[in-house]
Amino acid sequence: MSTAKSDVKRITVHTLQGMKTQKKKISMLTAYDFSMAKIIDAAGIDIILVGDSASNVMAGHETTLPITLDQMIYHAQSVVRGVERALVVVDLPFGTYQSNSTKALESAIRIMKESGAHAVKMEGGEEIAESVSRIISSGIPVMGHLGLIPQSIYKFGTYTVRAKEDLEAEKLKKDALTLQEAGCFGIVLEKIPAHLAAEVTASLHIPIIGIGAGGQCDGQVLVSHDLLGITKDFNPRFLRRYANLYDTIKESVEHYIRDVQSSDFPNQEEQY
Repeated sequence: MSTAKSDVKRITVHTLQGMKTQKKKISMLTAYDFSMAKIIDAAGIDIILVGDSASNVMAGHETTLPITLDQMIYHAQSVVRGVERALVVVDLPFGTYQSNSTKALESAIRIMKESGAHAVKMEGGEEIAESVSRIISSGIPVMGHLGLIPQSIYKFGTYTVRAKEDLEAEKLKKDALTLQEAGCFGIVLEKIPAHLAAEVTASLHIPIIGIGAGGQCDGQVLVSHDLLGITKDFNPRFLRRYANLYDTIKESVEHYIRDVQSSDFPNQEEQY
């Protein structure tokens, strides 16, 4: 774990386990750069996820699949430099762990050594259990991710709610238990029925973080750009916007342009 920059007490996987035991809700948001990470961390967030959603919100891709390991490491490095308190978790991107456990371990080691992050996150259940176990055995904490797993979007063919049918729900519960037994310190459940998420949360001893999975999870995660209203066209039921920065930023830029064009900026006090 990177050296603390102040006397602020860092969040660890042990802290999160204690929060579940004490029934204290866990807050988690994404960040991809130094400036945003510094603000979110100063606000008191528990976990910062350097998500492969950077592929969407930072690079403009339609899916999370194109982002590379080198790009994820770059984003993670930037985030870690801005964080004093939060646990920093980094997504292992598509193609860096699915083929075999050796490649998965090599990818996780690169992220940890080159970024200074504190943990990695992986999508999938039983099919990645061997890789999860191998990474954890090397001393790297792993967070799981079940339900809607965006790296498998072409397999699903849709972003609709997962595990509504009994067969898929039973597989999800089995996969969650498998990840816990493999050593995961927590699991993200994305876009599944609230009653199913509540059942999984109650049945496992590790923290369960929800996104579109109801209020009975041990914590919640959102993409910061969605929460802040920087993105404009993404409006799922589970999203609560706490600001409308798209319009605020756009109006500020328009104001600046008018001031430049009218020679109002810079004025006498804004020059040397």
